[in-house]
This record gives sequence, structure tokens and C-alpha cells, in this order.
Amino acid sequence: MVTECFFPDRESLFAALLTECVDKLNTAISEKQTATLLVSGGGTPKPLYEQLSMQVLDWPKVNVALVDERWVDAGQSGSNETFVMNNLLINNAAAANYIAMKGPETSAVLGQENCEQRYQQLSAPFDLTILGMGPDGHTASLFPKAKGLVQALDDQSNQLCAAINAHPSDVTGSLTERMSLSLFGLLQSQELHLLITGEEKLAVYKKALTSEDVSLTPISALLQQTKVPVKVFWAP
Repeated sequence: MVTECFFPDRESLFAALLTECVDKLNTAISEKQTATLLVSGGGTPKPLYEQLSMQVLDWPKVNVALVDERWVDAGQSGSNETFVMNNLLINNAAAANYIAMKGPETSAVLGQENCEQRYQQLSAPFDLTILGMGPDGHTASLFPKAKGLVQALDDQSNQLCAAINAHPSDVTGSLTERMSLSLFGLLQSQELHLLITGEEKLAVYKKALTSEDVSLTPISALLQQTKVPVKVFWAP
């Protein structure tokens, strides 16, 4: 259920994705009086968030939450919450409602139950989910061979959130303790939007489409499932 939307440049990609985001959020607000927007951190979506923040929407009716988070407090290096606060929840979008993934607990494992309770309050199916992908084939914080990955990829678990401890790598850096939406959690979306750029990630994506070991390329679990459409946005 993968649809590929490939563009000659990133400007065209972000323009198309921005239009789709605005349309989906407006439709949800019109039909349900509320919308749920799930977003990723990382540098790739930054231009999208900055443009989206300036759109004229009924932002007080939009709930914004992360698809994953490093287990660090807001304001600390690596915090996705801080990234989203600084790049999306500004301008007009400052009026949106933010639901935190990181809690006060000392570990992601200890914080999982309370995180789950917060996320269970979100209106499902989620109206708009924006994902990225790393060069190691991870998405959200579903990292290859990570501790907690097997449980997180069990789409029958009924748990939206999963505590993850990744193996240290150039991709993870030193902050390996994470909270992530599980595969089940991600599949509560109406549609998954995967944003990738560059030839290296395109090659990883193409391999993941047919990879038989999702523990090595967890993004494969999303690309190969048949429950929720995945729309892939790519530009060089």
C-alpha cells in the first residue's frame, strides 16, 4: 500500500506536502471539530514545519504529538519536543495543543505507562502522521535490533507507545534511550507520510521494500503492511 511521490527538488516536495497537510487538517477539523497531527524530529522536516506554522488553520482544534522522543528533558540537547516547539509550534501554530511524550520519570521504561495514558487520549485514527527514516532503516525510534523492538513491532499488542533502548551508533548518537510509537501505534493513522531526501536514503528505502528481516530494517514493517496506506515523499 505504498504510493511514491517523487520530486525533482526539495522545494517542490515541501510545497506538495504542505498542501496535503493543510488539506487533511482542515478536513478533519471540518468533519470532527478536531485534528490529530503526529510529527517527527530531525532536520529533514524543518522547512515543512516552518511553513506549516504560518498557515491559517483553526489551530486550537489541532492536537500535536511526537512519534518518538529521546528520553531527555525539554531544553536539553536532542529533545524532539524542543525542536517541534521551536520550528512548528510558533506563529499561528502556537495555538495548537501539544501532548508530551517525555514524562518526569527517570527512564523510558518507567515512563511508558503514563505516556501510554496520554496518547490514548488522542483522537484515533490520527489524521496526519509524518515520519522520517534513517540510513540504518529505522523510523520513529524503531532502531535495528534495539532492546524493546520485538515488542514494539508486535501490531497485536494494543500498546501505542514503546520504550526503546537502541544500540549506540553514528545514527543514534549517545542518546539511545527513547520512547516511540509502536507499530500498532503508527497503524492507528489514516495514512502514513514518509519524508526522505537524498540518494542514500532512497537506496535504503528501496531495499526495505523487500527486506525479509524487519529487525534489521524496521521501516520494512511499515512499508510491507497492508492495513494503512503509506505515501512516500522523496527528493534528491
